[in-house]
Amino acid sequence: MFFGETAINLDAKGRMAIPTRYRDDLGSVCANRLVLTYSAFDAGCLWLYPEPEWERVREQVMGLSTFNPSHRSLQRRLVGSATQSEPDGNGRLLLPQTLRQVAGLEKRVVMMGMGQRFEVWNENVLNQRRIEEEREMQEQASPEMAQLVL
Repeated sequence: MFFGETAINLDAKGRMAIPTRYRDDLGSVCANRLVLTYSAFDAGCLWLYPEPEWERVREQVMGLSTFNPSHRSLQRRLVGSATQSEPDGNGRLLLPQTLRQVAGLEKRVVMMGMGQRFEVWNENVLNQRRIEEEREMQEQASPEMAQLVL
């Protein structure tokens, strides 16, 4: 559903403008009710979910056994740190200071549509990550990747 990327400046209060191309879809998919949390895998990144998709993810994560330390860590990272948010009348979304600080989000961020959710990256971290991933993909392409017709 969501794809593409947009570079965005955070304002002094830590708000980012939701790109206009996503606003109508978010209004119809979730009535602009969003959930923001840490990425489960990447430092320098937050995940932004439409609320119905978040509920599905939350149920899966909380269904994991809390007897496993890795499961508890994932539950803490995704569910314990999640916050509900709605864009203001100008389409700006407040990124809470704690989430911004831990993810290292500063003035420049990139919002990427990743299917059912968005990723919000520190622009410099994302650019460095792309260099590393490009090198890794060239060295470690999986058999499944080799079969893709791009």
